[in-house]
Amino acid sequence: MEVDKDAIFKGASKAAVELLEKFESKTARIGIVGLGYVGLPLSKALLENGYSVIGFDVDQRKIDAISEGRSYIKHLGDGFFEMIQKSDSFHATADKQDLRDADAILLCVPTPLGKHDDPDLSYVLDSTRMAAEVLRPGQIVVLESTTYPGTTRHEMQPILDESGLVCGEDYFLAYSPEREDPGSAGRSAGEIPKLVGGVDDVATELAMALYSRVVAKAHRVSSAEVAESAKLLENIYRAVNIALINEMKVVLNDMDVDVWEVVEAAKTKPFGFQAFYPGPGLGGHCIPIDPFYLTWKAKEVGHQTRFVELAGEVNTAMPKYVISRVAEALNHDRLAMNGANILVLGMAYKKNVDDPRETPAAEILKRLAEAGSNVSYHDPHVPRFPEMRRYKFDLESQPVNPESISGYDCILIITDHDDVDYELIGSHARLIVDTRNAMDRVPRNLIKARCVKA
Repeated sequence: MEVDKDAIFKGASKAAVELLEKFESKTARIGIVGLGYVGLPLSKALLENGYSVIGFDVDQRKIDAISEGRSYIKHLGDGFFEMIQKSDSFHATADKQDLRDADAILLCVPTPLGKHDDPDLSYVLDSTRMAAEVLRPGQIVVLESTTYPGTTRHEMQPILDESGLVCGEDYFLAYSPEREDPGSAGRSAGEIPKLVGGVDDVATELAMALYSRVVAKAHRVSSAEVAESAKLLENIYRAVNIALINEMKVVLNDMDVDVWEVVEAAKTKPFGFQAFYPGPGLGGHCIPIDPFYLTWKAKEVGHQTRFVELAGEVNTAMPKYVISRVAEALNHDRLAMNGANILVLGMAYKKNVDDPRETPAAEILKRLAEAGSNVSYHDPHVPRFPEMRRYKFDLESQPVNPESISGYDCILIITDHDDVDYELIGSHARLIVDTRNAMDRVPRNLIKARCVKA
């Protein structure tokens, strides 16, 4: 999308022109609201590209951890936290007034679901109100959180306008969705292309001026609504295709066909196919949640997203399917679920990260406990079961060694972390129910356990 930037700024306000110069010269200070799995990687990319950062979070524990150089997001590494602790270019704060000094305020806050799978914009709206309280001429506010089309313009702008400043003249507003892939090599915040769309052309170009100097590629779109919709499409695409392969897994299992081998065979086609893999259910802060933002908004304008909703039903049902496979496997060994000793292997929502948000392992733990099983878990990245909205367990990660493994009736693999010794598991367990095809990494002659894929 080509634009005439000179023409856009020819009639722009003095505040816009001065802000553009700050972004281009990298003299701008960037405020990050939310120092979690999105805000901190973005801060890292900004710092690495010469900008100074004001990091804000309402959680004082995060501010204290940063001031002490103590890591609370493992995949960023201890070195990153030590770096920002010592850096003169990074200031961590729980005082919103410090954001007055920021030239850009980037909102990196959660967008979860409510009790009835409706969008919960409370974090977005609360942080927008906070931004409105400190807003001054010459600032741009950018939302990075995933949301439904129209949030930036119709939900945020009216709140910011209450400051008395004029959008497009005094302050500027844009949307640029986060695209985080924690734990994946070569996919840091600075390496992933970024979408940028403002509520007007000036805001778009100002946001482009910032992000194009921070990420590998910034892609301009015509509006905030296009960027909001594109973010939903990205994750709905994944959710729908994962549902497809999960449904095939259930069907093929009853036909005694290995779905994992089927996917590998289909991958040999060099066009028209992209591999997706089955699992125990969806996890993380995007794929289990984002489709519901579209389905809710669609109903508001008189449409039903049947395809998306069906995918949600399939994926949501996977933990129940996993439990049924565990029950079948135990029954084969003349054991009941009630009283069985079961070790859940993996609590994080994806491998090699310490992020348990929306993890299907939590629902599976709950169902196992309700069935009367004695449940433990092991996860080298999640030492203690975290506080969650819908789940509460007083559990800590248990060690795995030959003696402990042999004491379980079933090892249930939910998350296939690379730093788990699957050969050790296979050689000492009695029964393994594998939802990730992890045991295929181990030579068959080294596996003494009976392995069931789920």
